[in-house]
Amino acid sequence: MLTILAAGSMFFPGLFLLSKQCLKSIPALRWSEGDAVIVSARLVSSVQAVMASSAGYIIASSCEDILEDQHWLTSSYIMFAVPYFVYDIYAMFMCYWYKLRVKGHEEASAAPQHMSTALTSYLRREFLMVLHHVVMVTVCFPVSVYWRQGKGDYFQGVLFMAELSTPSVCLGKILIQYKQQHTLLHKVNGALMLITFFICRVLLFPYLYYAYGRYASIPFHMVPLSVPWHCNLGAALLMAPQLYWFSLICRGALRLFTGSSRRSCPTSGPAKERQTDGNALPQPANGYSALSSDPDLSTH
Repeated sequence: MLTILAAGSMFFPGLFLLSKQCLKSIPALRWSEGDAVIVSARLVSSVQAVMASSAGYIIASSCEDILEDQHWLTSSYIMFAVPYFVYDIYAMFMCYWYKLRVKGHEEASAAPQHMSTALTSYLRREFLMVLHHVVMVTVCFPVSVYWRQGKGDYFQGVLFMAELSTPSVCLGKILIQYKQQHTLLHKVNGALMLITFFICRVLLFPYLYYAYGRYASIPFHMVPLSVPWHCNLGAALLMAPQLYWFSLICRGALRLFTGSSRRSCPTSGPAKERQTDGNALPQPANGYSALSSDPDLSTH
């Protein structure tokens, strides 16, 4: 197990550094440090999402008995992925650090000059996402590996597949970062993000209750009364931020698909400049912004 944990600790930061170096050094690209950091962080998140979703599908499809069947990949991937959540806190901070210094932002002149000041600002702005990552490491990890005692691998596999929404989220953030909100790709990706997030992260928890109810031959509405209280508490705590982030996605999607005509109307002077610059304020590192005119959204 320690070997797998060490492998994850090297893989995710190593992939980030390798991607960043390639984006900076490839002659056809030669991106700036900030651009390379932001895109590399999205790439690593997408790779982790594909790996987690694939592992989840393999696990869930291999378990006929959703409570008793076990699959070796369950605990192995949990151990491998835990370092990702630690690394991602750092990666989100680096994205936040460079976004504050993007030329043309209104906050550029007020960007923190010292790392400690920037860190405080980052933790305040990204408190919910950082808390989510910390809980994944300090609570979900020991519960999933030790407390379950080998039961419920099917449910763990289904939870892994929640990451299926992440690649479209990451692509949306990159498109917004480089002001491609007007493109067809951004609109198609926005619709895909809305659908996949709703299915994989909102409907996920009712489905888990439905699956258990079918397994135990009890009505769906009786499942919360039939499972241990800590299972209900854990599901509620995991679902609450997903509902919040989904509400932000819906608000962003509403602006995306209904605001095109308003943005195309001619305006004059500074008002037009403010309207056409959807990134006048730096986006949160996690991307869930209710201030932006387009959805720049993220999850883990």
